[in-house]
Amino acid sequence: MRKIAMLGSGFIGRFYADSIQGLRSKDKITSIYSRREESAKKFAEDYAVPHWCTSMEEAIHHPDTDTVVISLPNNLHEKAVMEAVSAGKAVLCTKPLGRNAAEARRMLEAVEKAGVFHGYLEDLVYTPKTIKALESVQKGALGKILWARSREAHPGPHSNWFWDKEQAGGGCILDLGCHCIEIARGYIGKDIRPVEVMCWSDTQVKPIDAEDHAIGLVRYENGAIGQFEVSWTFRGGLDLRDEVMGSEGTIWINNFLRTGFDMFTSGEGYDYVSEKAETNKGWIFPVGDEIHELGYNFMFADMFDGIEHGRPARETFYDGYVVNAVMDAAYKSSESKRWEPVELDIWRGKDGVEKISGAKDYDDQYYLIKEETTHYGASKLILKDKNTGEIVEKILKG
Repeated sequence: MRKIAMLGSGFIGRFYADSIQGLRSKDKITSIYSRREESAKKFAEDYAVPHWCTSMEEAIHHPDTDTVVISLPNNLHEKAVMEAVSAGKAVLCTKPLGRNAAEARRMLEAVEKAGVFHGYLEDLVYTPKTIKALESVQKGALGKILWARSREAHPGPHSNWFWDKEQAGGGCILDLGCHCIEIARGYIGKDIRPVEVMCWSDTQVKPIDAEDHAIGLVRYENGAIGQFEVSWTFRGGLDLRDEVMGSEGTIWINNFLRTGFDMFTSGEGYDYVSEKAETNKGWIFPVGDEIHELGYNFMFADMFDGIEHGRPARETFYDGYVVNAVMDAAYKSSESKRWEPVELDIWRGKDGVEKISGAKDYDDQYYLIKEETTHYGASKLILKDKNTGEIVEKILKG
């Protein structure tokens, strides 16, 4: 049983609490910290938490706390992590780990120096569909991964601090891009170094200082490309889609906007549909179990099992640091309008990886480019001569 100090009583803190006291009911939130007394009291009442406070230090150092879960605004992550480290408590931090790679690196170095368990709460790599897709990719079902595209778009976050560039550290790139970058990184290989980023961003709709729309490309050392599309300007709910292309196959995933659950209603007596749904009437698309579909259950099970069995989480502060470094490069590229290098002072993956090669032997003389059957019944091969480079056709039938 984990005894948890929850730091933050808002939107994400409640998602976390629903998961923690759901799938693994043996784990309990024993203390809740909120910056507002009324919020701390209400959270404690709703989740039967025995201790509430408005002091971060009090919650972390409480004698019934052995694990700290951080669901606070981005500008408070580092302070909370350092306090957990000083108390020697396991610490799990919501995404993004820091507002930039410098903050993330300080947190990474602190937890590793102290030897405390650390987990990066990146729920979208734990969705059931993503877990299944990753297993398929790792077993070779798609061959060599060439391109991974991840999209998250919605009308914007729930709390005021997200819209404040100083507190949040940025806009939709920092809020949503962290998900998309880590998802693509998982498919391409977390041991493959992200080398450089090309990014466009702009503030198109919202009256804010940060970006509300962005598209980026992340080039990896082996030549694979990760693509992220993020927006706080999308109308129609929460759009979570991924696409993976390999030399031997393709995966398409729609995690949320199309759930296989369609309903028409006048809206009478029906209030909540799903996260970031914009209407409760007409044709709507409810989600059977948001906690499950968004990966929260599997994420906390992995984290807490890791603590109990003495193994690292699948997502650690190191992963959060790498993602922050990629996002730093994205922001630089958005300003410079050119490819910008990913600056990773700490890299624990492979180095000197060879570029992906799609060359496939047909026989001793030729490479196979393509095999096809046409609409008029002919079967043929497109081949490349290994010595001359000549492209030739070989008719098999018709």
